[in-house]
Amino acid sequence: MFSKSKINEPAPKSADPAKPAAPEAAPAPKPAADFKASPAPAAPKAKPPASVLSSDLHITGNLKTTGDIQVEGTVEGDIRAHLLTVGETATIKGEVVADDVVVNGRIVGRVRGLKVRLTSTARVEGDIIHKTIAIESGAHFEGSVQRQDDPLTKKAAAPAKKAAPAADA
Repeated sequence: MFSKSKINEPAPKSADPAKPAAPEAAPAPKPAADFKASPAPAAPKAKPPASVLSSDLHITGNLKTTGDIQVEGTVEGDIRAHLLTVGETATIKGEVVADDVVVNGRIVGRVRGLKVRLTSTARVEGDIIHKTIAIESGAHFEGSVQRQDDPLTKKAAAPAKKAAPAADA
């Protein structure tokens, strides 16, 4: 049923396989040595960990980052980030704008995101403007939902309103 692998047979016959293994390992470091300049550019590509605002933290003011934020405390102000995770104990009073928004806690204010997810423990009081949305059973949501292809930008309806009176004049 089982047979001995042919790969394993040459190794016991000769003590030299350790030596060929070393040259095989040696070429690997040489390319790695050649690519020493490559890891330096690769380092900035590494995504930094999310900034965590602990549950005992209360912030009054706006937050803006191109990175990720995980809120466990209270924020009274607007938040703009790449990924925003609202913890179960968190409360945000203000507008939230992010590529991805995951709400486990409470938001009082408008939510704008490409992907918005309200988990079963979420409580949102305000409008949600999204490209895609997921609302789990048990989530509390009070407001309106509007789908837009680019929800991160401000309303395009405002310039349309200005154009209408100009056409009437």
